[in-house]
Amino acid sequence: MPQNKNILITGGTGFIGSHTVLALYHLGYRPILLDNLSNSSADVINALEKISGERFPFFEGDCREASIYERIFKEFPFEAVIHFAAFKAVGESVQNPLLYFDNNINSTIVLMQAMEKLNVKNLIFSSSCTVYGSPELTMVTESTPLQKPESPYGYTKLVCEEMIQTAVQLKQNFSAVLLRYFNPIGAHESGLIGENPIGIPNNLVPYITQTAKGLREKLSVFGNDYPTNDGTCVRDYIHVMDVAEAHVAALQFLENKTEIKTHIFNIGTGKGTSVLEAIQCFEEANNIKLNWQIAPRRSGDVAEIYANTDRAKEQLGWSSKRNITQAMKDAWRWEQNNK
Repeated sequence: MPQNKNILITGGTGFIGSHTVLALYHLGYRPILLDNLSNSSADVINALEKISGERFPFFEGDCREASIYERIFKEFPFEAVIHFAAFKAVGESVQNPLLYFDNNINSTIVLMQAMEKLNVKNLIFSSSCTVYGSPELTMVTESTPLQKPESPYGYTKLVCEEMIQTAVQLKQNFSAVLLRYFNPIGAHESGLIGENPIGIPNNLVPYITQTAKGLREKLSVFGNDYPTNDGTCVRDYIHVMDVAEAHVAALQFLENKTEIKTHIFNIGTGKGTSVLEAIQCFEEANNIKLNWQIAPRRSGDVAEIYANTDRAKEQLGWSSKRNITQAMKDAWRWEQNNK
């Protein structure tokens, strides 16, 4: 077990970042959190301490500012970076693409420059299944040809992937893992941390839970005329703690590698669930009836996509353990506790 190896988590108070903090801590790492709190809250630090009994080092700052990395490194010399920090709403990216280009791409460039300067060897990048665009086959492998992304958000993930791969190929002195995850949902089983978007949710499950709680009048299902089993979009919904544990597996994988290389893994369950099926699953898991309506299609949405995760199983020794019913129960527990 690693003895307090420092791992920098950009976007450390965000949804997936905060859960990964716990997964790292439980395996003996020391997570160092960096976040500008643009879509999260510093309250997460207190919740993490309540769960773990540990006060994790936290730095408030923007990942596009090079000086923040040197300041952190002087105090906590970190051995790897897990880069979550990014804007991630498909719909918002369609409305404001330049915001996404600036934040998501520039932050990755500045981070890689800092890693080179500080001689940090390992990078795990939070990528997305959006890099596959609208694939011909709905179950995608890592070798599925990448299509033009359907949204500026997806485009930023594709550009960052290509930048990282090119930098590594051209003998930049670090190795990387690109984790293309599908649709993280749920919350920590404690109910103390979960997905807590600022403003109107852009993802399905927090909109479901806020509707169930009465914070939202009605849930909109964007389109029911897609070429799927019930006309609604199909996604691979995976429990956020499974995603968090995939990052730890990727870190351990990199620590055991000597060659400088980029590795790519899909992180999903291998099963597609439609929006209507997800709604029904929440209702049955929590014995709640939701108020929902069909709305027009949303720009940037792909009809159907889910993961083949064989490579992650074989090389990382990782696979999802939790099902969608557990994720829906955990998400509702978190929403009920969330003030």
